[in-house]
Amino acid sequence: MKIFSLALLTGITFFSCAGKKSNKQIETSNADTSALYKKYNLDRIKLPAGFSISVYAEVPNARSITLSASGVLYVGNRSEDKVYAVVDENKDGKADKVYTLAKGLNTPNGVAFKDGNLYIATISKILKLEGIESKLSNPPAPVVVYDQFPKDTHHGWKFIAFGPDGKLYVPVGAPCNICEKKEAVYSTITRLNADGTGFEIYAKGIRNSVGFAWHPATKNLWFTENGRDMMGDDMPGDELNTATAAGMHFGYPYCHQGNTLDPEFGKAKKCEDYTAPVQVLDPHVAALGMRFYTGNIFPADYKNQVFIAEHGSWNRSEPIGYKISLVKLDAAGKSLGRTDFATGWLQADGKVVGRPVDVEIMPDGSMLVSDDYSGVIYRITYKS
Repeated sequence: MKIFSLALLTGITFFSCAGKKSNKQIETSNADTSALYKKYNLDRIKLPAGFSISVYAEVPNARSITLSASGVLYVGNRSEDKVYAVVDENKDGKADKVYTLAKGLNTPNGVAFKDGNLYIATISKILKLEGIESKLSNPPAPVVVYDQFPKDTHHGWKFIAFGPDGKLYVPVGAPCNICEKKEAVYSTITRLNADGTGFEIYAKGIRNSVGFAWHPATKNLWFTENGRDMMGDDMPGDELNTATAAGMHFGYPYCHQGNTLDPEFGKAKKCEDYTAPVQVLDPHVAALGMRFYTGNIFPADYKNQVFIAEHGSWNRSEPIGYKISLVKLDAAGKSLGRTDFATGWLQADGKVVGRPVDVEIMPDGSMLVSDDYSGVIYRITYKS
């Protein structure tokens, strides 16, 4: 097992029990806060007045994040094969320990927590670590919950989350940039029961969603969608969508950003036949994780507004994204527009120093942001 450092490494404790391999727990020191601030270029991150950013934890290739009721943060990754648990024992806003819960998994990007169990999404399977909160130092072997997802790796990594209905929602991306597959499961968001039964397609016409959440008031599903490539630098935009009922079609591969027919698959189609996005985002920004702000320490006008992690473009002639954006909604759920919230991971000279992936709201009202490029989780807080 690879040993990594979280802040200043002060000790490594080994735990074991009969018949199981020991799990390494990394304890950390918060003494070198200024060094971490400099290491991750946090002096260059621009936030609205009153907001500040710090390092919460260092976690290799930190991707999707989810929080349990007890405050344990679970972290998936894409380029490695592990899943982690991050614990802030003294509740000072900086993680004290990181546990490796599983390794040898096939792109364990997605994590979700329910009823004491951690659910993990790999390329083709949903796994479960049962009763994990009491076993962080010696986790159980993963149990397979469902293993019938496609094995395609193109858009095969998955964000997962439990909805208000208690079902696990799992996206299945298109296995291509632009294509029309016969198998209905592609380009969808699916859902199933926590025990793996009751699989069904909930929404379709979605090229690739790597982040979703439910509106705190309406309980409707909202999700980001990555638009297709190879239509130029400025087309099409990524999307913020909402599904108010099961069975809605969001246009892919026929219509993009609600108003642009695809040059190959859009012939004889009409964009008005599909559900348009609530907000068109900038093109190719790779909008990933999103959350509604439900905390109480940010100013009141942030309540129930949407934060989106823009991972950043990969093939645009002038890179864009690499930031946290904010979409403000009115009482009816209509967009009032998109603005920048946290910027600076893409520097003026084009150098990339970070790539936001996911966001999570902590019980104290602060916001966590994962960054797989730098292998770090940031904490954003507010003080008037």
